[in-house]
Order: sequence, then structure tokens, then C-alpha cells
Amino acid sequence: MDLYGALDLTPAATPADIERAYTRLARRYHPGINPGDRLGAERFRQVQEAYGVLADAGRRRQYDAGRLRRSAAVLEAAVEFDGFDFSAAVHGAEAATFSELFADVFQDAARRAVEANQGTSLELTMQVSFEEAMRGGAIPVSVSRRERCPACRGSGAVALDALGCPACEGRGAIRWARGHMVFTKTCGSCGGSGEVSLAACRSCASTGLQTRSEVVTVHVPAGIEAGARLVVPGRGHAGERGGEAGDLYVTIDVAPHRIFRRDGRDLLVTVPVAIHEAALGARIEVPSLSGPIKARVPPGTQTGTRLSIRGQGVPDPDRPEGAGDLIVEIQLALPPVRDERSKALLREFAHLNPVDVRAHLFDDEKEKHGA
Repeated sequence: MDLYGALDLTPAATPADIERAYTRLARRYHPGINPGDRLGAERFRQVQEAYGVLADAGRRRQYDAGRLRRSAAVLEAAVEFDGFDFSAAVHGAEAATFSELFADVFQDAARRAVEANQGTSLELTMQVSFEEAMRGGAIPVSVSRRERCPACRGSGAVALDALGCPACEGRGAIRWARGHMVFTKTCGSCGGSGEVSLAACRSCASTGLQTRSEVVTVHVPAGIEAGARLVVPGRGHAGERGGEAGDLYVTIDVAPHRIFRRDGRDLLVTVPVAIHEAALGARIEVPSLSGPIKARVPPGTQTGTRLSIRGQGVPDPDRPEGAGDLIVEIQLALPPVRDERSKALLREFAHLNPVDVRAHLFDDEKEKHGA
């Protein structure tokens, strides 16, 4: 297989060209995007194999020099039957069974290296303050994730000066017998070259991945609600053997506020009002997300009355002009009466305004008795 051709490149391609081509083609042919497409899956495998070699400077030099033939990660050993050898004993432990023959001939299927797989996604919960949730913005969060090993660039192997392959003693093939039958197969360790130019990466124990902590910036839209789920593409675990990284999913937990409460897009706040302000009417200051603002209290306002101030509620990230309302709930505050003059004035006020404030509580009883 022409590794440059697999990435639609020429041997003059730069490392940046290789990275761009890999990203484009891996996304195009990824099995997760093209389920059931066998040709696409095979093309994806070729792209992964080509990238694993060409993205590594040492392995690329060996490939360009013709010393790196096929990737050992995808090589299937060719098994040949070499005839019979009747000089060997076939009794006891040396006698071959059918299960042993199948195990020997087809053992490469069990020894194949893991092909490139997309990394798993990460899930975390991030707590934000009420103010952060209302105004939104870029919020950093620390994440522990598996990333491509920098020593082997995610391949799980590092380049070496060519050495004689210890598995086949430099012959490029392994010969063995089962009973009187003799078999030969291409050495899976060196790919039939008789030389070993790769070694397992010690930094990542040949997995191609290393766990590290990093700070990821999460873009939180203004007015986000508790329980909302955000996604940061490509910031999950890296995939094995150069596979694409998974995504990071962030669930938002909004801390409660000292005075504000949320009801959809509306913001609620309870404001104490003095008796004379409620009775005579007044303009008072009330808190809002943008700071203190003025609100008009009509004369005769009762406890529980709600005043609505348009556009001062929770912002809408989809419609900047569509913010909710600020709902001001009035709570009458009775001042302490400490002197006789104040008491006398209250008695005079009650005498001048003889209103039975509890009369409505007994309306049902009056109806029963025909009153």
C-alpha cells in the first residue's frame, strides 16, 4: 500500500500537510459516521495505518528508504504448509490435535494489534455561581483525560536502528511442526524483513495514551439553567492507535443566590416596604442584575403584591432583546413602635380608618347563617 497515496499526498508533503490530510480523511471515513460501510471502514483503516507511519519522523524516513515494509499492527502472517517430517516423534505432548492445529494456523487473528478506535467521552459536573450563569462567558475547568503519548505520537511504538529480529532470528519467517506436519509463516514481529525497527513505547506501555490533567475552557451561554448539558468537541479521551478523541460533556450546576430566585426567564426578588411607603405610594430602589434600579410602589400596596419590570430578568442567549422580567414581590415591614407619640398616632389612624382587615376570613360563616 502506498502510504502517501492513502492520505492523498505526495512524498513532498510536510508534517502539517500530513496532519491536515489525516484529520480530513479520518472524519470522512470514520465508521461512526458511516455505519455499515465496509469500503469506508477499510479506507479508514488505511488512513490510520498511513498516518501512524508518516506522522512519525523516524518511521517515515525508514519508509522512504524502503526499510519499513508493512505495518506490523495490521500484518496478517501468511501461513504455508511445508510438508511432512516423519523424523519427529508424534506421541504424548507432541501429538497434534485439530484444535491445536487451528490455534497455530490462525493465531494471528487473536494477536492483531488494536485498530484505531475513537476515544470515549468524558462527563463532569461544573458548578457556576448565579452571576456566572446569568452573564455567561468562558469558564476554565480542570479535566483529567487520556491524551496521545508525545513519545510515540499515539502509535504505541518508537523507531529504532534496525536490528536482527529475535523472534525469527533474522530469517523473516517462523517454521514449526505439529506432529508430522510442518508449517511456515511470515514473522509477525518484523513483517518478514528479518529486522526490527520498532519497539514498544515505554512511556505509555505501548498503549499510545497517557493520562494528564489540563484546563479546558467551557463557553457558557448567558442565562443558562441548572442541569443544562454543554459539549466541548474533541476534549474527551484520545482514541487508541491515533483514533479521534471523544467529546467532553459538561452538566451545569448553578449555585443559589442570596436574594434572587429564578422562574423560567423571570427573576424574582422580595423587597421590604415600609407601611407609609405602601400606604402613600413611593419610588424605591430595588436590586437587579445590572445594579439598583427605581420601581414605583402604588398607593395602597399590600403584602404579596407583585410589580413587573420588563427586560430586567434572565437574559436569552438566542434573543438578546428577549430577556425576561424582574418580578418584585412586596413585603410590608412593620417598624418598631418605641415612644408614646407614635402609639398615639397609630391609634388615631385606626380610629380615622375603621377597616376590618379580617372580615373576609368569615365570609363563609356569614353565608351559612344568612347574615
